Amino acid sequence: MNRRYALVALLALGALPAAVFAQAPAKIVKIGFLSALGETSLIARETAFRSGMKDLGYVEGKTYVIERRFANGDAGMLQQQADELVRLKVDVIVTTGPTTTPAAKKATSTVPIVMGFDGDPVGAGLVASLARPGGNITGLSGLSSELTGKQLQLLKQIMPKLARVAVLGNSKAAGNAQSIKVIEETAKALKVQSHYLNGVTVDEIRSAFLAAGKAQDEALIVLPNASTTSRPAEIVALAQKARLPTIYYAPDFADAGGLVVYGANNIESFRRAATYVDKILKGAKPGELPIEQPTTFELVINLKTAKALGIKFPQSVLISADRVIE
Repeated sequence: MNRRYALVALLALGALPAAVFAQAPAKIVKIGFLSALGETSLIARETAFRSGMKDLGYVEGKTYVIERRFANGDAGMLQQQADELVRLKVDVIVTTGPTTTPAAKKATSTVPIVMGFDGDPVGAGLVASLARPGGNITGLSGLSSELTGKQLQLLKQIMPKLARVAVLGNSKAAGNAQSIKVIEETAKALKVQSHYLNGVTVDEIRSAFLAAGKAQDEALIVLPNASTTSRPAEIVALAQKARLPTIYYAPDFADAGGLVVYGANNIESFRRAATYVDKILKGAKPGELPIEQPTTFELVINLKTAKALGIKFPQSVLISADRVIE
């Protein structure tokens, strides 16, 4: 009897389609990577993101793919690229800066958006709060507004007699107004006069440097925005031509010859962005994932530029530098 039942069972199993026994292929996750800049400008950040995904067990090409979209500094193209990622039905969109997140938000209210870096998402109205963002956006904040005050303090430490500083910003950039407010408050405490210069287009940025020279500004703070991020070499060249000691927010500027950089470690932020993507893919709601603030900051000093400008860094600043370019 047992043998008979076994035979019947085997026949019944054989009648079933082979697909029942085959393991269903795992879904390949599609991640949108949106940038306002050119493709080469974000290689390091994208590499860090891939590294973060690898650490979490993902394999590019097998368990996930990245759909890259770059706007090359064109605001109109940026929105088109964001819309295209939504049409491609990506599972998550990773944004790469304060300009890209608003474009992604405008494109969709349902596809999860992870900020690899954003200066002031609350001040820009992108999220309700850092603790509970709400909606479909979460990720990492760069604390750009708060850092500008520390940048001015650092300039004062480097140049104790500093009395007048120019601030190059972009009135269209998210968080710009808050950054200016922080600088004004810090400048008042340090008894330094601040002079705001708006620069959106290339011509406006060039005019801003001329205006800084006419105003006899003694140093310059460059605020984060797409207009400056996309052209570090050109901004540094203008600062050198004006012989204006300048502090920047990203290492690219120091590598291009900029005097000093102080800002959040954006490379590490993009590695951390992978953890947000992972949580969302496993069912977490973006609006319930608290936005992280940076814990790692970079101070980069260019001694070659300092020598050309006749600036001698205090030993206390040199000791605290993460990288010194000679």
